[in-house]
Amino acid sequence: MFDQTRLSRLCTWMDSYVEQRKYAGSSFLLKHKGDEVFFHSSGLRSVEDNLPFQRDTLARIYSMTKPVTSVALMMLAERGLLHLDAPLSDFLPEFKQIQALVSGAEKLDQTEDAAPPTLHQLLTHTSGLSYPFNPGILPDAMDEKGLIFKPDQGPLRDLVCELVELPLAFQPGTQWEYSVGTDVIGRVVEVVSGQALDQFFRQEILAPLGMGETGFSVPAGAGDRFASLYTPLVGDAMALNSLDQGSDTLRLIDSHEGSPFENATTFSGGGGLVSTIDDYAKFVEMLRNRGAGNGHQLLGPRTVDFMMRNHLPGDIASMGPKSFAEQPMEGMGFGLAGSIVLNPGRVRVPGSVGDFSWGGMASTYFWNDLENDLTAVFFTQLSPSSSYPSRAELKALVHAAMIE
Repeated sequence: MFDQTRLSRLCTWMDSYVEQRKYAGSSFLLKHKGDEVFFHSSGLRSVEDNLPFQRDTLARIYSMTKPVTSVALMMLAERGLLHLDAPLSDFLPEFKQIQALVSGAEKLDQTEDAAPPTLHQLLTHTSGLSYPFNPGILPDAMDEKGLIFKPDQGPLRDLVCELVELPLAFQPGTQWEYSVGTDVIGRVVEVVSGQALDQFFRQEILAPLGMGETGFSVPAGAGDRFASLYTPLVGDAMALNSLDQGSDTLRLIDSHEGSPFENATTFSGGGGLVSTIDDYAKFVEMLRNRGAGNGHQLLGPRTVDFMMRNHLPGDIASMGPKSFAEQPMEGMGFGLAGSIVLNPGRVRVPGSVGDFSWGGMASTYFWNDLENDLTAVFFTQLSPSSSYPSRAELKALVHAAMIE
């Protein structure tokens, strides 16, 4: 299926990103029908200590945590403990009386009554919640309060309660805006299961899949295998839409020494996990195998099929998003844990209809190509993920190597 000479272009591409000081280092794993067909690592996990980026390097996967949290919720749904049209207030009563900004609002107090968002709206980023790095009144207010769900911000329940003090950006279900909705879903998992999110993940997902090096904190004894995080920006490395680049394209913002990920206090279901490329590939392979992995059936096949369908009326672009510029929105739908390719031509990136993918703020990325039985996982550590078009380039390279 693959031309080895064409696959070798991936090595050249990855090495060039390192040589041009775009990425300090990276690794890429490609599997076909569960068998490894390509792996390459390049560069450094720590420029300061001259440590190589290797297969066992631990990385912040940020929003690639979201599919794990979505799987957790669907496991509870399969047990009859909740349904997706249930209002959030059924599980978190503090969300019963909420407000939403009126259309065209210029001040935070210009609001109207709103219905509590449903679990489905939280999963699909149509809830009215937002992120501090988005443009707008609500994101600005979230930024002032520090509502970004960092690993050192304390119990999840406290952060979620702070969200209630702010209005929604719009009436639930009317628009699409990337948000902390999956963090709130993580809190719902805690309430319904009676377990802290890290415990539920470990017991129900990570341990069954053999993902022993994945968690909200760097595993004990990992030492310096935890990669450093860099940014090309002068200011906030989480400023997704910022153009404020400095002279140093690899400015260090978090290293393996003294990182808040060494002992996380916040279990962010939207962006808190640390993993290795082989560990995370086990999770992605479970999705490709329709819920099965490592001898365990985490979800029923039809549930996974349901998650990987487009849950929006059309593509993301049709729902008026004002942010989230790290990947195309035209021709791209959204499921319960990631994006769905509806039309590769409109996406303007080679791919298959139905490709399921998501990435993280540190430029990590994965996709499942169910049509061709492919699993692909890319790891690096540069924030924000919109800095370079690496995801589109990577998919083009892989498709160029497919000759059958």
